Amino acid sequence: MTSASAALSLLPSPLLRLRRHYRTPVRGTTFCAAMSSNTTSSPPSLGLAVESLECGGRTGSVKQQLAKLFEGSLKVIFPEEPNMEPLIAVCTAKFGDYQCNNAMGIFSKIKGKSTAFKNPNSVGQAISRHLPPSNIIESTSVAGPGFVNIVLSSKWVAQNIQNMLLNGIDAWAPILSVERAVVDFSSPNIAKEMHVGHLRSTIIGDTLSRMLEFSNVKVFRRNHVGDWGTQFGMLIEHLFDNFPNWEDTGEQAIGDLQEFYKASKRRFDDDPSFMQRAQQAVVRLQGGEARYRNAWKKICEISRKEFDLVYQRLGVHLEEKGESFYNPYIPKVLEELSTKGLIEESDGARVIFIQGQPIPLIVVKRDGGYNYASTDLAALWYRLNVEKAEWIIYITDVGQSQHFDMVFSAARRAGWLPDAKSILYPKTNHVGFGLVLGSDGKRFRTRSSEVVRLVELLDEAKSRCKAELVKRLEDNGKLKDWTDEELENTAEAVGYGAIKYADLKNNRLTNYTFSFDQMLNDKGNTAVYLLYAHARICSIIRKSGKDIEEIKKSGKLVLGHADERVLGLHLIQFAEVVEEACTNLLPNVLCEYLYNLSEIFTRFYTSCQVVGSAEETSRLLLCEATAVVMRKCFHLLGITPVYKI
Repeated sequence: MTSASAALSLLPSPLLRLRRHYRTPVRGTTFCAAMSSNTTSSPPSLGLAVESLECGGRTGSVKQQLAKLFEGSLKVIFPEEPNMEPLIAVCTAKFGDYQCNNAMGIFSKIKGKSTAFKNPNSVGQAISRHLPPSNIIESTSVAGPGFVNIVLSSKWVAQNIQNMLLNGIDAWAPILSVERAVVDFSSPNIAKEMHVGHLRSTIIGDTLSRMLEFSNVKVFRRNHVGDWGTQFGMLIEHLFDNFPNWEDTGEQAIGDLQEFYKASKRRFDDDPSFMQRAQQAVVRLQGGEARYRNAWKKICEISRKEFDLVYQRLGVHLEEKGESFYNPYIPKVLEELSTKGLIEESDGARVIFIQGQPIPLIVVKRDGGYNYASTDLAALWYRLNVEKAEWIIYITDVGQSQHFDMVFSAARRAGWLPDAKSILYPKTNHVGFGLVLGSDGKRFRTRSSEVVRLVELLDEAKSRCKAELVKRLEDNGKLKDWTDEELENTAEAVGYGAIKYADLKNNRLTNYTFSFDQMLNDKGNTAVYLLYAHARICSIIRKSGKDIEEIKKSGKLVLGHADERVLGLHLIQFAEVVEEACTNLLPNVLCEYLYNLSEIFTRFYTSCQVVGSAEETSRLLLCEATAVVMRKCFHLLGITPVYKI
């Protein structure tokens, strides 16, 4: 039995792993109480201390650890109210570091039922008083309608950072609710060269995959290439016409695949007889005729090699499972959907009607052929039942939102997925993104209105970076200290990083204007600025002459200065930022954190002397922690750090 046949034998019982989050949800507003009162220091003991949320050696984010503490308080005060979720938020004003925002909601529920609480403030007071003991919290205060403001222990913050330096930043990985995810991204069409339009899907998908992998999720990185469409009929017939002995000439017969595609498309559009032959070729290909299958394989092989060169330069890893892979699964998947009464006849086609949609989802065309919808339904079934994914994420432009909404709706009607509003798994998300625009505000193209080839974009970024780097080094007399290899590697890291960061720092749903001048600027929120900031931190540590690895073991970090504490607090918020970026599928959240980290470090370094100060050891540890977190941010964004400028 083939693997496809074995998988299809499972069809009568589509897999549904409906389960709840195993972590404590951490939600809440981002505002902070404006007035503080009734300060409470060192909450009284109520039994065993709750220090952290353990999961495979990880402690969870600060929000998660605080949520665990407040969950204990809520259970003591309101034992009759099950599943009461602590609402923890970062406090942005001066009255605390975090806050718990449950009091108002709880009071509205218990008002009239209990005489123990006169108003929301009294609920907040009770929550504060009944917190389990913990060395995480320095003090709490209750303000306004029951907001519980939390001041973290500076000693605990410092110790948390030192533990990370000793045990590695993986100890700060978020604890998510899923264990297996499919991320479907990039997905170029075979025989077409990758262009700037593929850039967003590729780097957004890579970053989301990296963040999920860092969070200990098993990620299936899927490249759903277009390798089974009608274009192969025209490509194969054009190949046969121009190179009857193409098998002997091999890749030389096709040469430039992009030009080969354009030539075959012109014939397809202009020559009706060629169009007819191309359409017949598709039938022969899909019917398994050996001559056509062999030509198809050769075209795919040539195209795949070109894709791989781009992926290598971008540092992106994918596993290809193109449209053709799911073709054997389509008939029985459609048979199951038909058995469940989802598929109907309409104007000679077979369709699924989706409530609220003006058009149906066509799953079998009038000529009996399959299309994107039939392939995507088969792929979704496979990912749920064979790959057993709990979260399936599709990354394409926003123009495909309606298509995926309809596919997901059909899957819910089939019982493959829970209700859209449910917190149960498995779940699916379409990650849409806007356009890359040129300086004229229109879709980014060359002067001849051609799409911009991605290879040329990368070449120019590296070339510009190298020229700027050489000029900078010549101006300060340091060019002699750099090898040719160092120049090449740095120019590549900064150039490619600049392109990625300029895209990722924007909310993915918005369009953005592509500008080399802006993205290669060494000031402001750019990769160049951030990479140079990291290199400066490394230079500070080198200039100290101290063995940073030895200091990690023997030194002690103390957050005595106000700017030291602000930096330390920002560092320990790293896990929850990654968690937010993952759960909301927004890489720009991580970019914003990274830029703010660099700015906060600059303020610290301006006000706190490091090398030669009485606090040198402690401050070197803080420098190293900042560099470690920056490097992990770069890694998650697919950017290679530089250590020398």
